Amino acid sequence: MIKRIITNQVVTSLQNFPVVGLLGPRQVGKTTLAKSIAKDFQKSLYLDLESPSDREKLSDPEFYLQQHEDSLVIIDEIQREPELFLVLRSLVDKNRISGRFLLLGSASPDLIRHSSESLAGRIVYHELHPFLMQEVDFSSDDKKLWVQGGFPESFLSEKDKSFQWRQAYLRTFLERDLPQLDIKTPSRQLYRFLVMIAHSHGQILNMSKLASALDVSVPTVKRYLDILEETYIIRRIHPYFYNVKKRMIKSPKVYIRDSGLLHYLLNIHNFESLYSHPVFGNSWEGFVLEQIMGMLPVNYEIYYYRTVAGAEVDVLIVDADQNISLVEIKHSLSPKLSKGFFTTMQDLGNTKGFVIYPGSEKYYIKDNVQALPVENLHQLFVASKKI
Repeated sequence: MIKRIITNQVVTSLQNFPVVGLLGPRQVGKTTLAKSIAKDFQKSLYLDLESPSDREKLSDPEFYLQQHEDSLVIIDEIQREPELFLVLRSLVDKNRISGRFLLLGSASPDLIRHSSESLAGRIVYHELHPFLMQEVDFSSDDKKLWVQGGFPESFLSEKDKSFQWRQAYLRTFLERDLPQLDIKTPSRQLYRFLVMIAHSHGQILNMSKLASALDVSVPTVKRYLDILEETYIIRRIHPYFYNVKKRMIKSPKVYIRDSGLLHYLLNIHNFESLYSHPVFGNSWEGFVLEQIMGMLPVNYEIYYYRTVAGAEVDVLIVDADQNISLVEIKHSLSPKLSKGFFTTMQDLGNTKGFVIYPGSEKYYIKDNVQALPVENLHQLFVASKKI
């Protein structure tokens, strides 16, 4: 089994909180990880709310769960029974011990809302991403993780089977998973919308243009974006414009989170077709961005930066002390930085710079600006403190 780097964080939380939530898209590996963690507990119980027999066990949830006070209880697809949150709060308050419940959810708005109302102060959340480079011994020479994406079954399958899996995944997501979350938007409409987002991958979001293309209103486009973001299919990166005295672009950039799903939506089957596709550079940017997000320390924030005059930086990382690191993402063995990058460093003041590229050598381009191989991406946060 592939070791997930989030494992120790989840275990630590179970040692300190009565309830831990493990969120992420369907088929990302939450159940496998939870069952692996449960092996280290003396007693554990797994309940899948998509199983009729398990749902029947919880017909009187308080009575049933009280019988397992000495076990780690894993409840999968918790968003299907949001009323359980009130029961869990009652049980935790009667016997507040660490590691009582591990809740797995596919990121519905109901899950967040009900848990925040009912389990405030009792629960901590973790997000499980698709496979990260550290987890699969990534090499820049091996394009598999980038091309096929990080969903376990897609990554571990051969090329043709992987593409078919992604096709089936999106069909199930649109036709079954969203209706189960009480989202009634027609699946064909959302699929068209996803294809449009794929063509806009890594670009500044233009909701009016999307609304016109779909013949819907701008509020409808915003609702589609919210649905897809809350179910971990897309990501919006917002611009950084705090304490900046220049005219800034204030619309977010949008990405399909998993590179494999992006390539399916654009009918890209292999690296050769990706290399010749107009999305090539933005696909690489989105792939590296998601790796950064999967490694991001607690209390760090991610933005992009772009002025109306055209100065632009792919990623701004802002730490808990408001220190800023600028990150450019280039698919070139001899990456060059634009004048706008250095202008931004001056504008923001006391910043550190990095360019992530697919080479093998770590070196300084200028003072405070370091070229970092993508294989060493996990060193980004360590390097940002030392540079």
